[in-house]
Amino acid sequence: MHRSAGWPCHDAIEVELIAAGCLQRCFDGVGREHLRVSDEGIALLARIYARNRAALSAHEALVQRVALEQARAGRLAWCGLALRAPLPREGAPLASDWVVACPDVYSIRRSSRADWLEPVVHEIKVSRADLLSDLRKADKRAAYLGMAGAVWYVLGRDAKGRPVGDERDVPEDCGVLVDAGTAGGWELRREAPRRAVPQLPLGVWLALAQATPVRAEEPDQQGL
Repeated sequence: MHRSAGWPCHDAIEVELIAAGCLQRCFDGVGREHLRVSDEGIALLARIYARNRAALSAHEALVQRVALEQARAGRLAWCGLALRAPLPREGAPLASDWVVACPDVYSIRRSSRADWLEPVVHEIKVSRADLLSDLRKADKRAAYLGMAGAVWYVLGRDAKGRPVGDERDVPEDCGVLVDAGTAGGWELRREAPRRAVPQLPLGVWLALAQATPVRAEEPDQQGL
């Protein structure tokens, strides 16, 4: 409404918003029509923004929890990375398409040997709609599997305390952890298959070198 200066476009969405009382039809002195957001519409927007903030806060809290647990276990963990990953092009095995993958938590072992890093991706979901939408993105999951030896889906709980999903929703090439809620810890629903990663892709190394890992106060010692 603000971008269009309130001029109506008379589409189906506009009709529904007017009928719901979220928009009001107004006319100037010469009869030209424009629309304004009603008090009911402002209240609805406020509720939507509050719900979105709560979902984001829950997601960020779970991301930080997973990252800190990885760091305390002696691993190097990063949040919010944007990693370029090659995907083999169908019908052209020597060619690749590039995608940008953004794992919620990416971690590696503390080791000086490239073949001992055991990179792991943790993808966090606190909304069932977000989970189902994500599972339809096969290229994204393939990118994660290409840059990590194990991929985990970490599933939170909704406002009623119910898990947003389970192992039946997630493909078998990924592990599944469910937030145990008030009991604390995690419910292991399926172990993530482990694959050897002889060497991290160069693009991943460059991204890690420019990012700051999560810090834990007292990380556990991890043998090399």
